[in-house]
Amino acid sequence: MKNSRIVLALFVASTFLFSCNNVGEKKADLTPEQAKEIAKEAYIYAFPFLENYKTMYVQAIDKNSPDYKGSFNKFSHMTMLLDADFTAVTAPNNDTYYSFLWMDLRTEPLVITVPPIPDNRYFVLQLVDMNAFNFDYIGSRATGNNGGTFMIAGPNWKGEKPKGVDKVFQSETDFNFALGRILVKGAEDHENVMGILNQYQAIPLSEFESTNAPKQAAQFNFPKYEADKANSIEFITYFNFMLDYMKIHKNDTKLFEDFAKIGITKGKKFDASNYSPEILKALKEGAKEGYSAIIERKKTTGKMVNTWSFIGEAFGNRAYLQDKWLTKAAGAATGLYGNDMEEASNFTTVFDSEEQPLDCSNGQKYILRFEKGQTPPVNAFWSLTMYKLPEVLFIHNPINRYSISDRTKDIKFANDGSLTIYIQSNSPGKDLESNWLPAPEGTFMLGLRIYYPKETVYKGEWTPTTVKKLD
Repeated sequence: MKNSRIVLALFVASTFLFSCNNVGEKKADLTPEQAKEIAKEAYIYAFPFLENYKTMYVQAIDKNSPDYKGSFNKFSHMTMLLDADFTAVTAPNNDTYYSFLWMDLRTEPLVITVPPIPDNRYFVLQLVDMNAFNFDYIGSRATGNNGGTFMIAGPNWKGEKPKGVDKVFQSETDFNFALGRILVKGAEDHENVMGILNQYQAIPLSEFESTNAPKQAAQFNFPKYEADKANSIEFITYFNFMLDYMKIHKNDTKLFEDFAKIGITKGKKFDASNYSPEILKALKEGAKEGYSAIIERKKTTGKMVNTWSFIGEAFGNRAYLQDKWLTKAAGAATGLYGNDMEEASNFTTVFDSEEQPLDCSNGQKYILRFEKGQTPPVNAFWSLTMYKLPEVLFIHNPINRYSISDRTKDIKFANDGSLTIYIQSNSPGKDLESNWLPAPEGTFMLGLRIYYPKETVYKGEWTPTTVKKLD
């Protein structure tokens, strides 16, 4: 069962800082064994940075990228409910529109304003730093639906909360990402949602206060992201670049003292010629072993609950993930931008109740039955989504249904209060179609998304029921 686990991200979802400029490049006599071990540890630590930088590069820097979303400090929105024609990203959701805001805070903070939003509409802006920590949230759970004005500041900002700002969030890094999701209740809800998204605003602090803008930070060319380099000892080149735009947390000082021994330090460029062939070989081996360790840990990231995998342990803030570098890297390898468990608790399964692969290739039929009062306990919403394997994408089906949820029109509960979902390739009949989740004629994965869950979910007091094979 271990080798068959499939765990995905889109499930997939400030402490005191101080400057670490005094941690400079240290010349040390290293044995190849020491160099390899440091390189391995450094690669594991750096991996979420590398994945985050890759995403930032294609979404906010490379205008020729098909994934380009727009320039820094400006909102962009993906305003369509995805269907089976969408193949750009694996494990998409069919519940929300997405918002994207890449932030460059080197010059000054950014002020984000969201309008009042009806209480029955879930929304969230997940604030992620370059270390892939969820450093805070704006949204239904964290700040409420009454609207507000929030300031996002970089690590070097000092000052009092500006007048008119409800809350200040300070990040460890100058570059950050806000990933937004907002509930959409079907195609007929589009105009309502656009009326909200069009009121999202992000402006520099100086513009918000109507003062003179500070001197702009120096412009530079971002290093072009190349996967071959990022997956080699050249990862240090990218890592050193990002270190110039962050403060190193006090809890990581010892790590960076060790990292400096192999050229990882602020204000320096990695130069392989500084090392003997033996040490350079050891560094390459260490980075390779670090990557292998991440991929191996990825197989067991998350815990198994009634044949469902729950990956919540791999995402969160610094306080939660401090020193869990391999777990965090495995989460980034599974997929970036997983939410804190309190924001979204998500499960995936590829097994039935007998721990056999879910497979409708021979006309097999399944049911997922929630007894009375046992549907996912939520403050917002839940949905069950179908993905074909190995692509992990939606499937075309005669009723154009890719997920079934607490919002599915005409979904029917039994007289005893239970809810049965029919999972099969062909219609279960007109009387049952309201509860039908179409499956491919082959293997598949189910994703159970639970947004703004009640405590019983992420504390393990409620668990999803197993998928049962019908004889």
